[in-house]
Amino acid sequence: MTVPATSRQTRAFEDRADGLAHFFLRAGEAPRLIAYDDAVGCPLDQALAVLEWTVAVGILGENDVIHAARLGPEAAAAVVGREDGDQRVFIYFGPRMDAPPADPYEGTLLYDQPGVRAYIFAQRVHAIAHFLRATHGIGAVIAMLGRRAPDLRHIRRWLQALFSEPVANGGGSPGTARPTQLVAGWFATGGAGVLLLPPQPGAPYSYHEVGIDI
Repeated sequence: MTVPATSRQTRAFEDRADGLAHFFLRAGEAPRLIAYDDAVGCPLDQALAVLEWTVAVGILGENDVIHAARLGPEAAAAVVGREDGDQRVFIYFGPRMDAPPADPYEGTLLYDQPGVRAYIFAQRVHAIAHFLRATHGIGAVIAMLGRRAPDLRHIRRWLQALFSEPVANGGGSPGTARPTQLVAGWFATGGAGVLLLPPQPGAPYSYHEVGIDI
């Protein structure tokens, strides 16, 4: 996916509170994803590959919005919002191994394939509750503290820009561990920003932002 010329900025914060304060200041009213456990974060190592694969095989749609997601080394799960006729529905996608023994009474089984099980819900709260039951929130991010969830197309577009050079090395010298654990991220039409956990003890939190270079 091609992106226009972008402007970049990177800042380091020794204190978590300062990093989050800067993140929310820069995010403004933009849709954002927040880590369920901000001491663990959400690993972004496989994020782009997972997004591109799920879109390519038709699991996720270009017009979906992301309400919750978890990216693991072997499996991923998500809750997306999607238009269905004149109403919006919420769909949980996750590996069968992560699904609870009983089907959620609030949702309807959409499909059950060897690699993925999906349920459709009329209410966001029920979809998020099922997501948390299935994943325990480990390594998850949830759309909250904003008016709406981020659009998938903006997440794909700006993650590619954020993790391309020269931001990929975390702003450090060659050989420096690359920060990949997401604490919080905002994604809008004109730009995006992410706050990442320190890659190693004693290292600072890092905030990276990209935007359309006008």
